[in-house]
Amino acid sequence: MTSRSFTRLALAGAVASGAVLLATLPADASKTPPRTVPVRLLALNDFHGHLEPPTGSSGRMVDEHGNTVDAGGAAYVAAHMKALADQNTIAVAQGDLIGATPLISAAYHDEPSIEFMDKLGLKVAAVGNHEFDEGYAELRRIMNGGCHPVDGCSPAGEWKGAKFDYVGANVLFKNPNEKTDALAALGAKQTEVKKLLADWGVPALPPVSVQWMNGVPIGFIGLVTQTTPSIVTTEGIKDLKFVDEVKAANVASKILKLVGVKAQVVLVHEGDQVNVGQSPDACSAVPGAGNRIATQVDAEVDLVLSGHSHQAYLCKVKDPAGNDRVYSQGGSFGRVITQVDLNVNVRTRDIERASVVADNHVVTRTVDPDREISDFVQTWKDRVAPRANRPVGTITTDILNTAAPSGETPLGNLIADAQLASTKTGGNAQIALMNPGGVRAPLTYASSSANEGNGVVTYGEAFTVQPFNNLMQVVTLTGAQLKTLLEQQFTGGPNNQAFTKILQPSANFTYTYSRGAAWGSKVSDMKIDGVPVTDTQTIRVAANNFLVGGGDAFLAFRDGTELWSGPLDIDAFVDYLGANNPTAPPATNRITVID
Repeated sequence: MTSRSFTRLALAGAVASGAVLLATLPADASKTPPRTVPVRLLALNDFHGHLEPPTGSSGRMVDEHGNTVDAGGAAYVAAHMKALADQNTIAVAQGDLIGATPLISAAYHDEPSIEFMDKLGLKVAAVGNHEFDEGYAELRRIMNGGCHPVDGCSPAGEWKGAKFDYVGANVLFKNPNEKTDALAALGAKQTEVKKLLADWGVPALPPVSVQWMNGVPIGFIGLVTQTTPSIVTTEGIKDLKFVDEVKAANVASKILKLVGVKAQVVLVHEGDQVNVGQSPDACSAVPGAGNRIATQVDAEVDLVLSGHSHQAYLCKVKDPAGNDRVYSQGGSFGRVITQVDLNVNVRTRDIERASVVADNHVVTRTVDPDREISDFVQTWKDRVAPRANRPVGTITTDILNTAAPSGETPLGNLIADAQLASTKTGGNAQIALMNPGGVRAPLTYASSSANEGNGVVTYGEAFTVQPFNNLMQVVTLTGAQLKTLLEQQFTGGPNNQAFTKILQPSANFTYTYSRGAAWGSKVSDMKIDGVPVTDTQTIRVAANNFLVGGGDAFLAFRDGTELWSGPLDIDAFVDYLGANNPTAPPATNRITVID
């Protein structure tokens, strides 16, 4: 594990104790030093490997004037970043830079996306839940370098590792005896810092990074949603625990304070939903998990930059001491850059809260794209093109991932149908269920820039819809267990589902749910091929390994027996498109909703 973050902490501690005080004095000591120095932060979140401009609704954004405009794409992100950056700039990010990515990045285990971030000059990023999609060991490889243990080196050669710091203060080892080099270079105040961490736990990642600007240190605390274990595959994080974000931030804040770093910024991969259609500069966030963190972390923290919910908002909230604190997020897929300007008092080395000004800039495509990054993206497009541009089927019109009132989406239903078809032979599946969060983009009828033709679906487009490479599995559930599973779609149950997540059902499975009924009594009238389901009958249920492992808090899947594993979900989807040519959008009439 890199110890760069802690090396910076050691330097910060030395400065605090006066060991390198001369390094911060002005060159001409006869001049009165400035009272404050400026710092500019430029932040991205939830990039998800969108090196090419995202398509459909994923590539549009409401701007400051209420207009919906095309936005995003690496070359445009770079152009806007260059226009916004000055000599006082630190580039940061709030997680999910990688994972759930289009094929241009995913085919090479997201090395292209991390290289792009290096080219942007990114200095520090919080980990997001998707940084763990391929497991902790793979995240370590992305951070530190080396070729992929199975697929080997990419066409670019041996991976050198990220040049920026990944931080995650609430990611700890479960085993307190686990060895870590995260404490390797604490320097001054090391006894106190080590005691803090010893009481807290063994960090699996550096909890903080200290960046210097204009002679003052800025401390960045990284956090990832504590729900990560329920939204990534269990095997890859089996040795880790994800603890409460506020408690972890407060420990990290104390560490920074111990070594003399008083200007503190939280980068957190957790956020809130918004009232839709508003300006990215509006405080449209509906208080939720993100707001809890933004209002409860230690008053030493000066601002909170968030992610995860893919929304854009700029808010001022009150910290525990009653002072204003900026709380923001910048959408997703490289469509928004958050700019924060602030002043740091040279004497106190703290951020002057009154000086903090934030602005969400939409990454429009009306500017000239950055030439270097355009060439960079084209290189990776050319490398992946033979695989990405292979036609796999045709569609009659757009097949969208927009939910109907029942919670079904045409594309989610289509994927469930494909998964059932792929698991009948061998797995003896009778129904299939698909998690809505695994459907990452729509299938669009219009031809892409690869000129494959209208209605033609390429492998790359199919992969963008389902980018996780999950394994299809089948388990046996009783009718009563299946009902419990469907009850777990709704808030209010013992599994603490954060919000309603309607599983997408295969065409042969129908049921009814009541909006007004109490949890446990919402689901009724389950039928398979028109035949009512009884509590005692056994049913072979197909789903991806993420769901079967209890992902998205569908814990009833863990009660399944007679586990069978089949093809990858992307292969099931591609095969179904090829066998059902052309494919029309399925109806969203499999679930009946009553009041």
